[in-house]
Amino acid sequence: MKILVTGANGYIGSKIVDKLLELHIDVIANDIANDHINPKAHFIKADIFSENDNWFKFFEEPDICIHLAWRDGFKHNSIKHLQDFSLHISFLANLIDNGLPKLVSMGTMHEVGYHEGIINDETACNPLTFYGIVKNALRKSLELYTSQHNCKFQWLRAFYIYGDDDFGNSIFCKIKQAAREKKTNFPFTSGKNKYDFIKIDDLVNQITLAVLQDNILGIINVCSGKPVALAEMVESYIKTNKLNIKLDYGKYPDRIYDSPCIYGDNSKIKEIERMKNGKNSN
Repeated sequence: MKILVTGANGYIGSKIVDKLLELHIDVIANDIANDHINPKAHFIKADIFSENDNWFKFFEEPDICIHLAWRDGFKHNSIKHLQDFSLHISFLANLIDNGLPKLVSMGTMHEVGYHEGIINDETACNPLTFYGIVKNALRKSLELYTSQHNCKFQWLRAFYIYGDDDFGNSIFCKIKQAAREKKTNFPFTSGKNKYDFIKIDDLVNQITLAVLQDNILGIINVCSGKPVALAEMVESYIKTNKLNIKLDYGKYPDRIYDSPCIYGDNSKIKEIERMKNGKNSN
């Protein structure tokens, strides 16, 4: 099996490449840099937003494409999200038109918008940021396009990722950096909002399990399935890592698109795990 990973030099991509290599899978790693890509992967430097008659052939006809490439993922209202939408579509449609058997693309809880409670694949989406709007539009477009071109499709919806805090842009990374800079206070929100937190290693394991099976397709939440207060997670992180820094609560207002409590229905990924372990879902 040959798997193409776009955005392979990123926070999630580099770890997925490592995991696939562990499983002795032939990995084609694509990005515009390779600082964090395992040298055992076959790295192909290319700007996927440029013109190419046949990206499928260019990337040596992979069996699966895991599409992670994304600009300004942590800047939710960056104009680049809107500007890049048609470029994502052009690249992925090109792959599909030329024979890609299976496409896997990363989603986000931000495509749902303001929602209180559990999110499943039937939850209505009303995104409130450019990032969420474009992710939602990409999902809907790819659902239709893949169905018309005999291409299997998975949309892996991620929630609040943490771990490996030297390489990332989460609140945990920022707090760790502030502590390194000898800052004793960190400006914070109320911290009351509850999110679905998942460790990066667990996320990578879930993604890999989902990708390497075809029984469950469509939207799959890759998440813990448990809501935890942001303040509880961050205070625990500070204590566990023995950081000499305190949270300055209320310094920043909570974002208008952040729910008091939002988390994912992880029943699909649990079913995939049961199938992997040879257990009957009943």
